Amino acid sequence: HQSIQSNHKTIKTNNNPHTSMIPFILSAVYAAGLGNVLYFALQQAYEIRMHSIHEYGRVIHEFDPYFNYRATEYLWQHGWYEFRTWFDYMSWYPLGRPVGTTIYPGMQVSSVLIKQFILPTWSINDICCFVPAWFGVLATAMTALLAYECMVGTYGRASGSTSSTGTGSGTTSTGSASNSTQNTSTKNTKNAPQEFQTILNDIPIVKQLYQAIVVPLVREILQLLQKYTGSTWGLVPSTSSTTTNTLWSTPALESALVAAVIMSMVPAHLMRSVAGGYDNESIAMFAMTSTFYCWCRSLRGTTPNICWSITAAVAYFYMVAAWGGYVFVLNLVGVHATVLVLLGRYSTKLHRAYTIFYGVGTLLAIQVPVVGWTPLKSMEQIGPLLAFLAFQIIEFVEMQKRRRRLSWKQAWLLRLQVFGGAALLALCLAAILVNAGYFGPISSRVRGLFVKHTKTGNPLVDSVAEHQPANAGAYFQYLDVLVYLCPVGLGLVGLQYFHDASSFLVVYGVAAYYFSAKMVRLILLTAPIASVLSGIAIAHLWAWGMTALLGQRPSLMALFGNFGGDGADTATDVVVEVKAVVASKNKESSKNNQTGKRNKKQNKNDNNDDDDDAALLLAASTQEKADAAAAAAATTPIPEAIPVRVIRFALFVAALFYMKDSAQGFYEKCHELSHHMSHPTIIQKGRTRNGEEVIIDDYREAYWWLRDNTPQDARVMAWWDYGYQIAGIANRTTIADGNTWNHEHIALLGRALTSPLKDGHRIARHLADYILIWTGGGGDDVAKSPHMRRIANSVYRFLCPNDPTCRAFGVDQTGQPTPDMRASLLYQLHSHQLQAGIEADKNRFKLVYQTERGKVRIFKILSVSKESKAWVRDPANMLCDAPGSWFCPGQYPPALQKILSEKKDFAQLEDFNKKKAAGEKDDSEYTKKYLENLNNPEAAARAAKDAERSGSGKKGKKSNKPSIVHLHKEDIAMMNNPEAWDDNMMTTAVWEVINANDIRGYRDMLIENPELAHIRSKDGRGPMWWAHEYGRTDFVKMLKKVGVAEDLMDVKGVTPLSLSTVKEEL
Repeated sequence: HQSIQSNHKTIKTNNNPHTSMIPFILSAVYAAGLGNVLYFALQQAYEIRMHSIHEYGRVIHEFDPYFNYRATEYLWQHGWYEFRTWFDYMSWYPLGRPVGTTIYPGMQVSSVLIKQFILPTWSINDICCFVPAWFGVLATAMTALLAYECMVGTYGRASGSTSSTGTGSGTTSTGSASNSTQNTSTKNTKNAPQEFQTILNDIPIVKQLYQAIVVPLVREILQLLQKYTGSTWGLVPSTSSTTTNTLWSTPALESALVAAVIMSMVPAHLMRSVAGGYDNESIAMFAMTSTFYCWCRSLRGTTPNICWSITAAVAYFYMVAAWGGYVFVLNLVGVHATVLVLLGRYSTKLHRAYTIFYGVGTLLAIQVPVVGWTPLKSMEQIGPLLAFLAFQIIEFVEMQKRRRRLSWKQAWLLRLQVFGGAALLALCLAAILVNAGYFGPISSRVRGLFVKHTKTGNPLVDSVAEHQPANAGAYFQYLDVLVYLCPVGLGLVGLQYFHDASSFLVVYGVAAYYFSAKMVRLILLTAPIASVLSGIAIAHLWAWGMTALLGQRPSLMALFGNFGGDGADTATDVVVEVKAVVASKNKESSKNNQTGKRNKKQNKNDNNDDDDDAALLLAASTQEKADAAAAAAATTPIPEAIPVRVIRFALFVAALFYMKDSAQGFYEKCHELSHHMSHPTIIQKGRTRNGEEVIIDDYREAYWWLRDNTPQDARVMAWWDYGYQIAGIANRTTIADGNTWNHEHIALLGRALTSPLKDGHRIARHLADYILIWTGGGGDDVAKSPHMRRIANSVYRFLCPNDPTCRAFGVDQTGQPTPDMRASLLYQLHSHQLQAGIEADKNRFKLVYQTERGKVRIFKILSVSKESKAWVRDPANMLCDAPGSWFCPGQYPPALQKILSEKKDFAQLEDFNKKKAAGEKDDSEYTKKYLENLNNPEAAARAAKDAERSGSGKKGKKSNKPSIVHLHKEDIAMMNNPEAWDDNMMTTAVWEVINANDIRGYRDMLIENPELAHIRSKDGRGPMWWAHEYGRTDFVKMLKKVGVAEDLMDVKGVTPLSLSTVKEEL
């Protein structure tokens, strides 16, 4: 009450119109500056993603986006019902794929709605190209709102909560002031920012140590600073009589704007949101940040925020419809809610927020066909379900505690009884459900996030580069300087700005780092949290400098207060909130009194207090409310010695100058990487020896040839990577694509491609009319063929006896293909008439098309089985789930049954509840050996070589370690051709190991793929340049041994030797 009366007196003495205009003008200028920052952030978020459109036109990138585009076209042309029941017989021939029930349709629906209601004259292709850029802007805006919400709070009081409980949100019994106060000021308690605390105050034992040691020590240091310098140097809010702690706000708006600037261009976000990259993640980032913001917003105040909880559930539903990464979002919210309970911050507000979020969100999520009942059956999502049930039990106990007025001991006894009974019931139910096979397995990708080794045990998953773990170089590449700023922001949040909403940032930060470290693709998830934490760190430095310069930090409340709008209401809200807190504390005191006399006296004091507050509110006129808002928000200058303020501001300016170069470097790197990420793999640019720039469009030319020169029912066999592009551009039937839902089917495709030519033809003639091969070096099909062989062997075990990693299928020490590879169908077609002695059987295959630069070759399969083709097409041979149903998968033709009988279905490690057929052997030994060979490739190579020698009867001395293969001169010349230079994941990986001086890692890479010694990036530089530039002597020696020249030139004519910093003796 003294604080309120003091504030009221201060307000009355500050009615001078000239004085009140100063904060108004200052805030108006400040608002204009912040507006410019917001405009810059949103403008950058759009422009930086448009490089591909400006340079290549409206072209869709990569592989998966072509399926998404094709699905969007289908939805636009046929409508939702036919889309939902779409069984696509042009993919996964002859089985087909039920697209409507295996796709996350959020992006397709969003694009169709944009065309229907916003841009009706645009084509679907054009909308698909622009969607990633548009949603990149929206994700930037939502990240700013998340940062703002987590930084909204107050110092010195628990706004709407009882600080006596020791938590930021109160407890269930005293989580709000009083029923009467809640009824009369619901708006205030819902929207009131919470009090900032420290996480150390919420951890048992640590709390006692913190209060006994840290708090007195810090207080003593601050007192010494105040005593000898006349200032606390901006380390704590002012405590002067003219400035209230309750109105000292954090730089929430500044944090939001800085976070927006960072999010607009950070490479971790750009990697999945450049124009043309029409992939699920491009809109999922917006859906994810929207869900996080709404969840945090629902935790503001003390009373339940029903509307915001429902909004969070709807945002989560959009996330579910957009991307399979919704599992991360759901679990993260569940973990955050659980952490709040464990920290003693449980409240009815938290119970309502999570109950509504999970209940409504799950109810909506199961409406997405691809999801169905997964949230209630998948082991990956069982945690949030258990948290939901636990919250209901906790709330039941708390209700009983209030209703029956239980003591602390009685309440804990009730908790033990209820939770013990619930746990026993849950265990019995779980045992029954597990035995019945109710729970779905954990996927290989998710299981790979928790295993100790870096591989999942599934060769199909392990063959994808983005599923590999991240290293330090990857973080610096995609986050750059944010790597250093994030810990600062995390420390500020945890140690000084911790409440229900901001605690989410701590949980998010830890989870994002852990999972991204396990899978490099998930660095995408770090973009929002890295932006927010870095924004908080920079904004607090800015606020510290502004208080040194002006004696206060400009506040927009002053501006709004002078307009007589929300600012006036806020001034009243503050008084009402303080009244609620005082009433709550008095109510607690009255409960603790033991005698009727003391209770009567306390009730009298309560009435007097309420009368004082009511009189204070009634005495304030409309003009006084406006002046109160302006004066309270702007505050008065901090009484601080001028020399100290000068020193502080000088330090602030020095920090800005120090950060200037880093900021400029970050900006330039983001734009540079944006250019690299904007290069579509389907179109490439190169330079001739004369320096002339040329467009390499071989891949689309090959697809266009298929579209224009083959029958509409033609079937094209190609590795699954290219399936989406063949179907989307050539509009032809494919054998497999990036959906990779059927491991055994891909294994059959891998067997056909890696078997001897005649054996492969026996399979291909029953499945396809044409075979498309990527050639031209680099990451072509020959480079991928070892992965194909491993996948095939995981089902057809006799292909690589006793060697799950198929080390005998590759190249030998001289750079020649091993006998198995040389004889394979893929190698024969790849090198047909290009290498001496290699020519495909003219009775089985005919080369019908080769692109201008030899990047793609298309062969017509001769002697195609017309009987098998007709059998597959016959509706009578389809396996419909019901007569007249749309769900009618196809079958393999009878001619392939003998081959199919040789397979052994691949058993995932996660299929713990899969029942084995009678006589079926355990697959654990195969998986164990596969992982051992991957983790120890040298031993696997030795074993493969020994097996080969043993089989051929040759004797020789065993090699302790495999050698690096030397490529032929013509292969080296091909890789040194400017047309082959490109920026891709392989060049990035090579640069990272050289930069990290990981010579053993690079040697292993060369053993696996000797072309990585000669690979060159788009600027013409490669391993030899980087090794000389960083002074990596061992790398230079090794590269020279495998035939890499030092006198080569990049696009600017720079040679490796001209950059050399290695030792002279080399």
